[in-house]
Amino acid sequence: MHAEPARFHESNLWSTPIRDLGLTIEGTRLEPILAEFSEELRQIGITRVRPRFYLSTEWGVPFETVAIAIPFYLARPDLTALHAERVGHVEGFDRADILKYLRHEMGHVINYAYRLYDQEEWVKQFGSITQPYFEEYRPEPFSRRYVRHLPGWYAQKHPDEDWAETFAVWMTPRSAWRKKYRGWGAMAKLQYMERIARQVGNVEPPRKRGTPDITVADMEITVGEFYRHSTEQIPLFEANLDADLAAMFNTPRKKKSAEPAERFVERHRKRLVDQIASWTAMQRPLIRKLVESTQKRSAELGLCVDRNRESEHLSEFTVFATTLVMNHLARSKSFQA
Repeated sequence: MHAEPARFHESNLWSTPIRDLGLTIEGTRLEPILAEFSEELRQIGITRVRPRFYLSTEWGVPFETVAIAIPFYLARPDLTALHAERVGHVEGFDRADILKYLRHEMGHVINYAYRLYDQEEWVKQFGSITQPYFEEYRPEPFSRRYVRHLPGWYAQKHPDEDWAETFAVWMTPRSAWRKKYRGWGAMAKLQYMERIARQVGNVEPPRKRGTPDITVADMEITVGEFYRHSTEQIPLFEANLDADLAAMFNTPRKKKSAEPAERFVERHRKRLVDQIASWTAMQRPLIRKLVESTQKRSAELGLCVDRNRESEHLSEFTVFATTLVMNHLARSKSFQA
C-alpha cells in the first residue's frame, strides 16, 4: 500500500467518513456543468426525461433507473487531487471530460427510460442486453462497427455500452458524426439513434424513477478505507465455500435444462452488482471482483444451474454474495463500535 499523502493525512481528510464531508453538487464546479448539460439535452430535443444527478462511488446508471451517479471526488478539488494521486487518473478531470461522461450515462438513461433494449431493431443493431457483461474484454482497435467516445474502445464491451457510446457521439455538439463515420458500419447505429431520439424526445417515458443506489449520505467508510478497499479483494474462497457453491449450483450436467453456472452468473452480472451495491454500500469494483471470482470458481468446479429454476438460483446467489460482502464489511473498522 502506498504511503498516505501527508497533506491529506494532516488535514484529517484521510480518516473522515465520506458521509461526514458534507458533499453536495450545489455550489461546486459540477453545478454549472450540469446546467450546461441540461441545455444540451434541450437543444437536441430530449425534453421529457429528467435524470436525477447524485454523488456516489463512481460514474453509472443503476439498471432500470433514470438516475446518474457522479463520483463523489469530483465535488471538491482536494478530493479530485487525492483521487488522481491514489488511482493515477480521474474520469472527469475537467469540464469537457465531465460532459463526455454525462453524455455516455445519458445514453443508459434513455435506454432504460423507454425500454429500448426490448425493441427488435435495437437488438438487431446492438445485440441482446442479456449478453454476458465482462469487465475484461478484448477490443478490436480498428473495427469500424463501433463508434469511439470513451477510452478503451468502450463501445465494444457490451451492447448496452455500445448503445450508450453511440448516443454520446450522436449527442455531442459539433461532433460531425455524419462526416466522421461515413462508410463505417457504425453509421447504421447512428442513423437508428437519430431516428429513435427524434421519436422519443418529446414523449413521456414509461420509466420515470430517478432512484439512486449508493449516495454519499450512505457512505460510512472513511476516505482512506475507500481507496484501500478499491485495491483489495473480498476473501471469498475459504476451503468450506466450495461446498456452498455446489449446494447452490447443484444441477447434474447431463440434465436437459442444465446450464454452466459461470454462464448464468455472466448473464446476470450487471444486475447483481447493482443490487448488491445498493443494499451494502460496497464499491462496485470490489463487488465485480467478487462476482468474477464466483464465476471462475464455478467453472473450475464444473457446476451447473437448472434453467427452469433460474429465479430461484438468482435469489439464492444474491443472498449468498450479499452475505459475503456484509461479513467482509463487518470486519472493517467502519462497522466496529
